Amino acid sequence: MAAMAEKDGAAGLQEKLRGIPSVEAVLGELRTLEGRFPRELMAAETRRVLGAARERIRAGASVETAGLAARVREVLERLERPSLRRVINATGVVLHTNLGRAPLGRMEAIGGYSNLEYDLAAGRRGKRDAHLSPLLERLVGAPGIAVNNNAAAVYLALSELAAGYEVIVSRGELIEIGDGFRIPDIMRRSGAVLREVGTTNRTRIEDYAGAINERTRLLMRVHASNFRMTGFTGRPGLDELAALGRERGIPVYEDLGSGCMVDLRAYGIDEPLVPESLKAGANLVSFSGDKLLGGPQAGLIAGDEELVRRLRRNPMFRALRLDKLMHQWLEETLRRLLLGRWREIPALAMIAEPVERVRERAQALAARLEGLEVETAPGESMAGGGSTPEQTLETWLVLVGGGEVAKLERRCREGEPAVIARIEDGRLALDLRTVFPEEEAELAAAIRRAARIET
Repeated sequence: MAAMAEKDGAAGLQEKLRGIPSVEAVLGELRTLEGRFPRELMAAETRRVLGAARERIRAGASVETAGLAARVREVLERLERPSLRRVINATGVVLHTNLGRAPLGRMEAIGGYSNLEYDLAAGRRGKRDAHLSPLLERLVGAPGIAVNNNAAAVYLALSELAAGYEVIVSRGELIEIGDGFRIPDIMRRSGAVLREVGTTNRTRIEDYAGAINERTRLLMRVHASNFRMTGFTGRPGLDELAALGRERGIPVYEDLGSGCMVDLRAYGIDEPLVPESLKAGANLVSFSGDKLLGGPQAGLIAGDEELVRRLRRNPMFRALRLDKLMHQWLEETLRRLLLGRWREIPALAMIAEPVERVRERAQALAARLEGLEVETAPGESMAGGGSTPEQTLETWLVLVGGGEVAKLERRCREGEPAVIARIEDGRLALDLRTVFPEEEAELAAAIRRAARIET
């Protein structure tokens, strides 16, 4: 009987599989899409949908075959829409890693051709560094170059300056940042040999001095930008490390991470400034472009002219360099910093916005949400982006309650424009510190639609 039941089950499965329509049958139902999509793409997506339906049947699931053509249409229309799109960030996290870190302001991309590597004055080939290096050197007081992110900058520096040789790093600085990037791993990939000194919580200048040998090529200092160690801790000042480096003839390289150029302590953010590290004696520094610098994704490297020249000549520099659009965005960011117009950089403007101004905006948004259960309350924003741990900014929140808040949050996230917010104490929390003023009307309309209130 068991064999008979198994046979009946197999026959039933085959019957269900035979119920799946053919590719041509589905394409016949989609003939109105011909001309809008290539037939080859329509056929490929149809096969994909039908194949998935067969797998579900084999797994014991029920499949409504009449809806397969509609499913193919849905997939094709999704392919037609851009996946990368603008969102309204109402989370209060200024440098939100999942939302592209530093928000970019309005700027028209240079269309067509550009003088990326052409010297207009000389009428011959130039270097793409020419657009960034003069600005960066004036900002930090040392020559510099840019690559596609700070991880690339760290790799390039270690590969060029210490491949096959030792780099001395404090154990307390062997950090891991987002997506599994670890200093020991990148060092190993670069060919450099890690020489750990000190302990997790305390490292002395004598530890560095005692570890130096004929194979030492760099003294490396890593800024722990995404965590903070407190209690019985200590490490030598950068000036002490630089003095030791000069005494022994070994360069000091500091990975600064966030790349802060503006003193933001008055606004609650205390991060080391890039020029100060160089003034303290670091021979080379690297930092991100899309964190507290406020620009696009990039890794900037600055320091002693000979060291920067070596990195510039390394074959990996070409593999890691920035494209023309990032050059345009980064050039504009550096120019605004140099000219003292840093409040025109959105991320920095958000950090510096007075809390009373955020409160006024929150109250105005709450008034636009008439008919919903809404109140305003003080709260905290964060710089985010793997920087400024345990440092927050005062803010005011718009709290939307009533109904099923998880569903409201999902509808906001899936809407157009997508609104990314957080749930706090059972209510949807909207922090206007990270919302552009010109987005406020859109935000109110999006919340009302998500709450099923007509706008």
